[in-house]
Amino acid sequence: MKQFLVTLLITSVLFACRKDEVIDTSATATLQFSTDSLLFDTVFTSTGTTNRTLKIFNYNKNSVVISNIRLQGGNASAFKININGIAATSLNNLKIKGNDSIYVFVKAYINPTSANSPFLVEDEIQIDLNGNLEKIPLAAYGQNAIYLNNETIVSNTTFIKGKPYIIYNSTTVAKNATLTLEAGARLYLHKGASLLIAGSLKANGTLTDSITFTSDRQERIYDDEPGQWDGIHFLPSSVNNHLNYCTVKNALVGITVDSLNDDTNPKLLLTNSIIKNHQVAGVLGYNASVTAINNLMYNCGQYLVAGFYGGDYHFYQNTLANYNFNFPRKTPSVYFTDYLNTDVSKISDLKTQFYNNIIYGSLNRELDFDQKGILTFLQDFQNNTIKTDLQNFGASNFSNIDPFFINTRKENYQLVSNSAAHNSGKDLTTNNYFLGFLNKDILQKERIFPSTLGCYEK
Repeated sequence: MKQFLVTLLITSVLFACRKDEVIDTSATATLQFSTDSLLFDTVFTSTGTTNRTLKIFNYNKNSVVISNIRLQGGNASAFKININGIAATSLNNLKIKGNDSIYVFVKAYINPTSANSPFLVEDEIQIDLNGNLEKIPLAAYGQNAIYLNNETIVSNTTFIKGKPYIIYNSTTVAKNATLTLEAGARLYLHKGASLLIAGSLKANGTLTDSITFTSDRQERIYDDEPGQWDGIHFLPSSVNNHLNYCTVKNALVGITVDSLNDDTNPKLLLTNSIIKNHQVAGVLGYNASVTAINNLMYNCGQYLVAGFYGGDYHFYQNTLANYNFNFPRKTPSVYFTDYLNTDVSKISDLKTQFYNNIIYGSLNRELDFDQKGILTFLQDFQNNTIKTDLQNFGASNFSNIDPFFINTRKENYQLVSNSAAHNSGKDLTTNNYFLGFLNKDILQKERIFPSTLGCYEK
C-alpha cells in the first residue's frame, strides 16, 4: 500500500507537470482582450500620460505562446508599452498559461508640432498567435503648449487664445506689470503650481469664449478632482484685478485675495465666472476687497467664500451652492470674521453687502459670522435666500426656502420654473455696476427687476 501511494503521488505530479507543458499550437486557439482599442484624452506635447491598461486573456485550457507582440510603429511610435513588466517595443515567445492572463501598460508621449489645435496620433499593438494576427488600435490627441517654469512677468504681457499655457511651480506677475488674458486663453497648472499676482490680472472672457484656469491633467478621471494645483493668489501689492467669464476649478484654493486696494476700487472684481471643485475654498480673502457679480460657485471642500481679518465684500446676484457629493464638509459655505486665525490681536473692520444671492447647500448653516473685536462689523444682507439655523439676517431675506435647482448632481444650478427665488430680487438699477454687469445674467439674458435670485434670470 505504501509503494502504491508513492507511485500514485509521483504519477500525479508528473501528470500535472506534463499538463502545464501542453502548448496549443492550433490556428483555432484565440485570445480575449479587456478592450478592443485604447483612446487617450488630450496629451500635452513633451509630457506623458498616465498608464492605460490592456489585459490579454487565455481562456483555453492549455497554454499558448504568442510568437510576437509589438508596437507597429516601433521606436518611432508616440506610444510606449510595458509587456508583463518588460519595457520593450517588441517581445517574442511570450507564454500565457491556460486560463491565465498578462498585462500590457501603455503611455503616450507626443512630440511638439506647430499646430494650435489638438491633433490625432495613432498606432496599434499587434499580437501574433499561431499564424493569426490581432490588432489593438491606439489613439491620442496631442496638444502643443507654451511652458512656464518659475517665470516672472516684469512688463505688460498678453496671453492669447491658441496654445494653452502650462505653469510649473509658479508664474509671478511683478508689481506695476499687467498680465492680460484674451478671450479663450487657457492656463493649465501642474501639481503644486500657482499664479501669483503682485501687479494686475485682466482676464476678459466672453460667454462663448471663456478663459480657463485648471490642472494640466486632462484625463477624464481628473475632471472634477480638487487640490490638483495651488490656485491664483493676489498679493498685497496687487491692484485693480478683473476676472470676467472665467472658469477656475480643481485647485487647493481657487482664488486668494490678500489685503485691501489703496483706492476705492475692489482689489478683485469677479464677474460672470464659475468657481468650482476646490479642496479648501473657492474665494479666500484676508482683509481683502472683493466685488462679485453673476458668479456660480459650487462644491468646495470647506468654503465657497471665506473672509478673515475683516475686509470689504460686495456680492450681487451670485449662486453659491455647496452640496459636496464626493467629500464631507463641516464648515459653512460662506463665512466671515474680523480676526485672523486664533490671534484676536489682529482685528480689522468687516463690511459685507450681499444682495439677491442664493446661499444654499447640504448643511443646516451655510452662512456664518464670527466677531471678536469692537470695530465696524457690517452685515448688509437683503433679498437673499439663505440656508441657516441662525437668526434672520434681515426681513427681506428668505431663510430656508429651497430655491430648487434643476439638478445639482449634474451641475445644473438653474432654477425650476416655480422656484420661490423668481421675481424676488432687490432693484439694483441704481447700482454702479448695473450697466456693466447687473443688467444681464451670466447667460447674457436681460435681467428684469424684481429679478430672479442668483446668477440665472428666469
